[in-house]
Amino acid sequence: MNRIWWIVAFAVVAFFIVSGVNTIPTLDEKVNASWSQVQNEYQRRSDLIPNLVETVKGYANFEKSTLTDVINARANATKVNIAPEKLSDPQAMQQFEQAQGTLTSALSRLMVVVERYPDLKANQNFIALQSQLEGTENRIAVARRDYIATVQDYNIRVRTFPGIIWARLYGAQPKQTFTATEGSDKPPAVKF
Repeated sequence: MNRIWWIVAFAVVAFFIVSGVNTIPTLDEKVNASWSQVQNEYQRRSDLIPNLVETVKGYANFEKSTLTDVINARANATKVNIAPEKLSDPQAMQQFEQAQGTLTSALSRLMVVVERYPDLKANQNFIALQSQLEGTENRIAVARRDYIATVQDYNIRVRTFPGIIWARLYGAQPKQTFTATEGSDKPPAVKF
């Protein structure tokens, strides 16, 4: 009887070690950290926009509606935040993506308008801001890619054996990831 007890105890301990009792919380924290980095990059972009707008304003008296669209899109994008607890909510993720997509679209229209002002394009402040904004967009893409990979690892773990057992014990749900914006598979039309 004593030997059976040791075998059962060893099997239970082995199960905990093999299945990784800490894997789900560890992966959940990685997802949260990746999400924080995505938000950090979006905040960086949001912080750059007022400087970009003021620089453009100072050099060009252009279409007021474009400037208003950028300002409004930035304000709306900063209103929509997703707490780490809501990363499993597809509607929250969709709202976030829509707000950021609107801002991206407004910035694209601003850059097209700027093309009409050669003096502005040659201004060092504008060139530096444009470079910062381009770099920020690249950083956003990298942060989103890293988030997607982290969510993939997490979702695989909570949907497969033995992680599914721990996921149920912890109440862990699969997390939402980014999806391509409708029409993003087509290149934008650039007209000069």
